[in-house]
Formats: sequence, C-alpha cells, structure tokens
Amino acid sequence: MRGVIFDGKQTEVVDDLELRDPGPGEVRVAISAAGLCHSDLSVVDGTIPFPVPVVLGHEGAGVVEAVGAGVTHVEPGDHVALSTLANCGTCAECDRGRPTMCRKAIGMPRRPFARAGQPLYQFASNSAFAEHTVVKAVQAVRIPKDIPLTSAALIGCGVLTGVGAVLNRARVDRGDTVLVIGTGGIGLNVIQGARLAGALRIVAVDSNPAKEAVARQFGATHFLTSTDGVKDILPTGAQHAFECVGRVELIRQAVDLLDRHGQAILLGVPPATAEASFLVSSMYLDKSILGCRYGSSRPQRDIALYAELYREGRLLLDELVTATYPVEDFEKAAEDAHAGKVARAVLTF
Repeated sequence: MRGVIFDGKQTEVVDDLELRDPGPGEVRVAISAAGLCHSDLSVVDGTIPFPVPVVLGHEGAGVVEAVGAGVTHVEPGDHVALSTLANCGTCAECDRGRPTMCRKAIGMPRRPFARAGQPLYQFASNSAFAEHTVVKAVQAVRIPKDIPLTSAALIGCGVLTGVGAVLNRARVDRGDTVLVIGTGGIGLNVIQGARLAGALRIVAVDSNPAKEAVARQFGATHFLTSTDGVKDILPTGAQHAFECVGRVELIRQAVDLLDRHGQAILLGVPPATAEASFLVSSMYLDKSILGCRYGSSRPQRDIALYAELYREGRLLLDELVTATYPVEDFEKAAEDAHAGKVARAVLTF
C-alpha cells in the first residue's frame, strides 16, 4: 500500500505500508483524495512536534471499505469526508457539544500502520496520505456521492477550521466587520465564512498581491498587501480579526486593529514555544483574544452542513483546489504549497 511517511529527517513515498483491519467502532476507508495542509508541512519542519515514524495527511475523503462491530451510520460503499477529531462522544465536553475539547481527541496517537514489522504513528488520528486508513467511526461523515472527492477532501480541515472559526467561535453576525490576515487555505475559508454570516466589510490582507482575485471571489470586499491601510477602511477598527498565518507580529497587529468590544481569533500555528505580546491597557475596552481549535466544530453536524451548502452553490470548494498531484509527486506538491503557489494542493490516489 502506498503512503507518505516522515521518519524525523525526511519524507518518503513508500509502497509497502501495512494496515490492520477495523476494530469495534472503527471504519476502514479507501482514500481518493487528500489536501496538503500546512499542518502536514509543520510536522516536517518541526513546528508541530509529533512522534515518528508517522504516516502524514489529515484532510481526506474516500469510500468506506469495511466497518467494525457497532458501526451503523456508514456502510461499505458510502462516500465520506474525514475529520481529525477522534473524540470519545461520552465525556462531559462531548456531552456539552464541545467535541474539540475532548481530552481523548488529541495527544493520544494510535499506530494502525506498519512497515517491515515496525509500527507507524497515525497523524491527527487520520493519515490521509495513504491509500487506505482506519479511523474511529465518529470521524467518518457520510456525504452525497455527487460531490467530487477532490473537493470534499478539503471540508475535513480547511473548511471546518476556517468557516467554523467564524460561525462557531467568533459568531460573526450580520453587518459585522471582519479582518482576515493571510489568505491561504484557512484564510479563504474564514473569508467565505464571513460572507455566509452576512459580514458587511471583509478586509483581506496578504503580502502577495496575486491573491487578490481569489480573495474577492471568496467574499472579500477589500484587499490589502499590508495592515497599514486597514484603518482607512475600518476607521474604528475591526469587530473580528482573524490571524491565519502563525506569526507573532501579525498576532499583535490583529489585536491592535480591533474596535471596542472586538475579538482577535488565532488560527495560524507559530512554533510551540512562541510568545506574543499586546498592550494590556487596550484590553479594557472589552477586547478579547480567542484561541480556536479546529473551528470549534462538531464534525458530524458541520461536515454534512457544509456539503449541502456546497451543493447549493453557497460554499466554494472546487475553487480551493488549485492543483492536483498524484501521491508520487508529494515533494512537488509540498514545494508549491510552501511557496504559496496554490491555495490547496490535493494528492490523489
């Protein structure tokens, strides 16, 4: 079986992966397509610490091959989009509708893969950069078969994180003003989330002027190549500022550009030990700095919702897929993604 592994020093596309059968409460999925997210690259460059060797990938879609005992919501032949949220479904946080806060949903990597007898870790409880994977049943969300799997793959991370941050965490309302710093895959989904929420002004900021057209396509009303001109558009500041890059100086800019009662939502991923600063006095105007894990999503509900919004033409997915690569061209896909040449590179099997 083919897949992309990282051994702590280099990535490699191999063809001799082994995968166990699904156990109780698990689903085996044949992956058709997987988006290359910067979180995958962050494992490779060390920004996100993760045990190795590991099978990469966490944003995928495919077809159910087999289900374990007790699984009833999907069956072989169903098309599914995969989430990374292997929550337990029974703890107090899950019961409150906050599965992203489940303590079993992160930090407990499994090892369903093997190579030459050596177990390999599963990245983000998913490992979508493999021809087949085994996930917890709660991670497999059935989607209509008329949605292209190359597009559906992107729902499980980029859309859940970006759109979810707007609708679930920030709760942007009609007529609000929104600042989005960084217009990569996450930033574009924040933009379209703000559009769906009815934001009045959506100011996109990216240092690459070539990204203006796609930012406006997703819903940006204004585009800037730096934050210097934000106050010309929003004189009192933004009600919601989303930092989607992961740089501490941009986090500071997001906070400084808030209006009274504004909130900065942090989505970019800086190094694990990074520290950011802000003026404490500015926070007494009821400003907030919010972390956001995985768009505060409820994947079984949200993935199904976003799939229907796509079918109605209200949520853009096809436009995110700017390039597809066979899995054997992983290195080329990674280079293009790292250089910002594509909004989302999609690996296909």
